[in-house]
Amino acid sequence: MKPSVFSQIYIHLVFSPRKREACLHEEIQKEVYSYISKTITNKNHKSINVNGMPDHIHILVGLNPSMTISDLVRDIKRSSSLYINENKLIATKFQWQEGYGVFSYSRSHLERIYHYIENQKIHHQRRNFKDEYMEFLKKFEIPFDNRFLFEFFD
Repeated sequence: MKPSVFSQIYIHLVFSPRKREACLHEEIQKEVYSYISKTITNKNHKSINVNGMPDHIHILVGLNPSMTISDLVRDIKRSSSLYINENKLIATKFQWQEGYGVFSYSRSHLERIYHYIENQKIHHQRRNFKDEYMEFLKKFEIPFDNRFLFEFFD
């Protein structure tokens, strides 16, 4: 019998278009999110939820431990940028901003974080992306230097 790897790793990714451009308009969101979901699945991960706002995206993934998180994010950003640009989904050249946030969750928290991601429009009626992101960093006790955060243009 050959030994196998059994894992249950859930991560929540957060990142933004370059210069926090609010260019992921509602008309293209479903197409872009679907493409990102397929990219995740093609890399042998489980795409659980992809949603966001025009200026940032949230992705919930069941992570396959054979690939690093940084490689997965690189592949998502690279392939989705190419897709957006080749299909001329926005008028200007699209790029993702450098960096990302990654937060881990246990299986017992999946439903809550799934709904949180699903209801982005509701959450952002009450607070902006910067406040949301800073709350994640503080909640997860992640030390940070303001110089290395996303560029927040309020």
